[in-house]
Amino acid sequence: MRSKPQAHDLRFEENGIELDATVVAAGLKISPTDLLQRLRDGTVTTRCETGVGEDAGRLRLTFFSDNRRLQLVADHNGAIIQRRVLNFGEKPLPASAHRG
Repeated sequence: MRSKPQAHDLRFEENGIELDATVVAAGLKISPTDLLQRLRDGTVTTRCETGVGEDAGRLRLTFFSDNRRLQLVADHNGAIIQRRVLNFGEKPLPASAHRG
């Protein structure tokens, strides 16, 4: 049995996945308020993938902004076990960075 989820953990809800916005905002180097607005206006997009084979039971969430990509990998309990950021600085994120 796990203790209370930490702020960096995912929570699986009936209608989706819940994650503290500060975790994503920090990875994209924006404020949580900006993150929520950018999600609404489509300038931050997301992708969710479930693991297969040796990655079964894992989940990868990818967040794309204009110049950064944040990937979070979580185990079957929702604990984030890997975090990766791809930063293109002042250049826009190339289409190839949207492939994973």
